[in-house]
This record gives sequence, C-alpha cells and structure tokens, in this order.
Amino acid sequence: MTAAPRDLRQLLADAATALPGVEGRHEAELLLLHVLGKPRSWLFAHATDPVEAGDVAAFHALLARRVAGEPVAYLLGHRGFWTLDLAVSPATLIPRPETELLVELALARLPVDTALAVADLGTGSGAIALALASERPQADVTATDLSAAALDVARGNAARNGLARVRFVQGAWFAPLQGMRFDLIASNPPYIASNDPHLQQGDLRHEPATALASGIDGLDDIRLIVAGAGAHLLPGGWLLIEHGWDQGAAIRALFEHAGFEQVHTERDLEQRDRVTRGCLPGVR
Repeated sequence: MTAAPRDLRQLLADAATALPGVEGRHEAELLLLHVLGKPRSWLFAHATDPVEAGDVAAFHALLARRVAGEPVAYLLGHRGFWTLDLAVSPATLIPRPETELLVELALARLPVDTALAVADLGTGSGAIALALASERPQADVTATDLSAAALDVARGNAARNGLARVRFVQGAWFAPLQGMRFDLIASNPPYIASNDPHLQQGDLRHEPATALASGIDGLDDIRLIVAGAGAHLLPGGWLLIEHGWDQGAAIRALFEHAGFEQVHTERDLEQRDRVTRGCLPGVR
C-alpha cells in the first residue's frame, strides 16, 4: 500500500526534532522552500499541501547535511547582505550582518554623486565592495582577493546585481594595487587567533580557514594592512577595518603608530568593538 504524501507542516514538525529551537525551525523552512522554489510568504497559505516524494527526499538530504554542520548559506548557495542577494560557496566567507556596520561607516565618508576611488581588500563574495558600489554608483571600486575561486564568485555577484563599475584583481592585500591610491580602503580581513577553539565549532568549520585566522593573536594580516595603507591612500583618505571584539585597543595602537589621525573604534549593536577607522593626514 502506498504511503500518503507528506505535507509541509508534517515535514517541518519532523525537522524540528533534528534542528531544535527557533533558529532550527527557521533554517528548516529555508531549506524546504529552497527545494520547492517558493518564497516564505507562500508557506503559510500552503502548510497542508502534499509534498512530492522527490522533494521530500531532496529536503531530507539537505536537512542531513545541516545536521552534520554545513552552513545554511552554503546549502542554499546564497545569502542576503545589505540590499543585495549574494551567491556564496565554500571558497568564500558567509557575509554576516555585523559587517554592515563597516559599510555604514564607509558610506558616511563617501560623499554622494562624487567620483571617488575605493578599495575593498580580501573581498570574498564581494559583499563590501558591491554594497558600496550599489550606494555610490559614481565611485570606482577595486576589490582584491588572493583566492581565484572567491573572485569568480564575486564577479558573478557583480553581474547578477548589475554593478559593472567594480574591478576585481587577484593578489594578497596591496600586492595587485601597485601605484594606485584611494579615497577610502575598507577590509574585513582574517582576525581570529590561529589556536582559537571556535574555528572547530559551528559554521566556522566549513568556511575557508585562510579567510578566518591570522597568526597567534589574529592580527598578522591587520598589521600588514595598516602598515601598507599609507602608500595607497590619498591625503585625507580613510582606512576602515573590521575586527574582533577584544582587539580594538591593539588595532588603535597600530593605526596611531602608522600615523593615522582621528583613530576611533566603533561598536556594533551588541556594544562590542567591531570596526576601527583612521584618517591619513593631509588635505585632498
């Protein structure tokens, strides 16, 4: 005798036992709607609809991968950031809401309707560069990354969001930017200590380690960026770097040692140090 088709409500109730909690229920909904190709608003009016056996199997396969620890963003293949929908892959970090503070602070220093030069170092999926380009269409944005695979994802995201004025170049930090100077440089570099146990927990286990960890104190790459930024900023230009909650004092010291002025660390919504910024002396 053929089993009765499962409906959406039953599938999600079963999934709640594998992914418990409010966040788990939300993740299960995202995975099921991804399989069905439907928006979340559709779910509430169709909770008792039967689900085809093939879709049930596909949902269970994704659910098993999530239970095993794979990030939802990688399973879906995309993640929202700022006003954009960005493709992501295991070659890129998953864009996170806290990085939007870096975008906000950068935009506050980029006048509207002005031709400016902006750089995003270690762009990954292109999140920062593309968010800035979407809000400042007259700016020339250059994004760098050491990973060719990450740059392929970023270029695809520029195309899917219609942001043609972003240039992507391969290389570590300032290496592909010889002779270039910018009004603003932004970066969300690796800043986790290489021996931090969190690297072996949760979603971080599946994200590229080279985009997460940077030396015994997490500051190796930030030291390189701060030390090299002066040669690539115009007078009066800004450097903004996202970092860990306990690194603000150390990074302010790096900025000040490199000669930056107006050095300040901004806190995120949870009142944790998140972004340090400084201005290169001089007048544009």
